[in-house]
Amino acid sequence: MSAIKKSALGKGLGALLAENDTTEIHENLHKPTANTATAPAPVVNAAGSVSFIPVDKIDTNPFQPRTDFDELALGELSESIKLQGIIQPLTLRKLNDDQYQLISGERRLRASKLAGLTEVPAYIRTANDQEMLEMGLIENIQREDLNAIEIAISFQRMVDEVGLKQEELGERVSKNRSTVTNYLRLLKLPPVIQAGIRDGRISMGHARAIINVGDIDKQLWIYRQIIEKELSVRKVEELVRDLGKKTEPVERKEPTTMSFHLKKVQDGLSSRFGTKVALRIDDNGKGKIEIPVLSTNDLNRILELIGE
Repeated sequence: MSAIKKSALGKGLGALLAENDTTEIHENLHKPTANTATAPAPVVNAAGSVSFIPVDKIDTNPFQPRTDFDELALGELSESIKLQGIIQPLTLRKLNDDQYQLISGERRLRASKLAGLTEVPAYIRTANDQEMLEMGLIENIQREDLNAIEIAISFQRMVDEVGLKQEELGERVSKNRSTVTNYLRLLKLPPVIQAGIRDGRISMGHARAIINVGDIDKQLWIYRQIIEKELSVRKVEELVRDLGKKTEPVERKEPTTMSFHLKKVQDGLSSRFGTKVALRIDDNGKGKIEIPVLSTNDLNRILELIGE
């Protein structure tokens, strides 16, 4: 990690770690040898102590916000570790005399195992569960390869589980409040759109434009238009403005007495048709199913799903 990259971690992580634990990393912690892939003897530098810990003594972090690890990228990192060693030590906390828990560096740990290392260099910290969560979240938020939904989930966890206000969260991760707010708003979008952001089908810019539309049916329709027509962010913003100029239909309230079974059926239909389906059944078991249609293409899509 370069000096520039390290400083970009912001105040939050540094404030959580003891001062004698966070300075420049020695770049020759682990130089590979011709005969072995295991680590050399422990190294101590001016920044503090770095220990070499057996990989089978390290438990993963239960608070790890990251769930998706690119196998190809892990393989490339593994090959790099075989040649160059681990440049940046992991961060662990000691659970007992014979076991440690990962605070940050799960990607490096996985790649080290692939490389055949039996030991890895690590800083040893003292941290309670809340500090563990905050350290792990901040360390992961600063990564460049996290998708927007992973970042949003991490932000939300820091609000819900660490108890930070949005201003405090912004200070921790060196981002202004509006940026934090924009990420958190992504989690208010329908699951199918969140999945599209996560999988790279639409960008953060597309999502920010969609969020400005309050109606879920219209959000889903715009999302489908982006996918089908490969719309640019600017085109989506224009589409959102045009929709905003149209008269909003009066929203019908769902019956408050809908049973759990009928609600489950309604949700299943909404999921199947990719739009908000309304199921209206009276006390005699009679009623109707309403499927909103926003365009001719949307109608054709629904007819195909029905089999017409």
